[in-house]
Amino acid sequence: MKKLKEIYQKLMILHGPQGWWPVKGSYHKRNFNYPRNNDECFEICVGAILTQNTAWTNVEMAIENLRRAKLLNANKIMQSKDELIQTAIRPSGYFNQKTKKLKVFSIFYKTLKGRKPTRNELLDLWGIGPETADSILLYAYGEPTFVIDAYTKRIFSHLKIIDESWTYDEIKELFESYVPQDKNVYQEYHALIVEHAKKYYSKKPYGTDCPLIKKK
Repeated sequence: MKKLKEIYQKLMILHGPQGWWPVKGSYHKRNFNYPRNNDECFEICVGAILTQNTAWTNVEMAIENLRRAKLLNANKIMQSKDELIQTAIRPSGYFNQKTKKLKVFSIFYKTLKGRKPTRNELLDLWGIGPETADSILLYAYGEPTFVIDAYTKRIFSHLKIIDESWTYDEIKELFESYVPQDKNVYQEYHALIVEHAKKYYSKKPYGTDCPLIKKK
């Protein structure tokens, strides 16, 4: 579907490169060498879990709290009392559940010993759904797997490219079939969708001023 490539190009013109995933509070535009080490890889994984059902600004506060408390480490999360982690990640919301998710993931992360996890392995973990699994694979491990979120569904159903009834996997298959399987493109496309949605699809009626829609 040629239109998906055209939309990517239009979004890039509208918003410019986004530089996701931010590590240590910094966006790295045009630099796709991140993560550069295991610490940054783990930080991205933590961010992907904490961003469930909350805004990224809240996640940034939670991650910074973990860093200051010297808890931004798989071993420390595994060994620390729940209360310490809950206090640190409170800004991200659902801190009891997310503490359990971080502990489950940290145990799994240690078993990897540096290798890349599979999507099925991530989905088998408690608290990891398709969007979180794909975010971890794409941003932490550079796997060209497209991330679908609520914004993707909102924008592309409004543009009549997909139907609101489509499942996560159906939308994912569409993007991965027609957008070149390049992790750099996938990272930018997903980030651009989020940026575009914040500006034009955050309030109802959605997309009334969306520049992707041709004016009659």
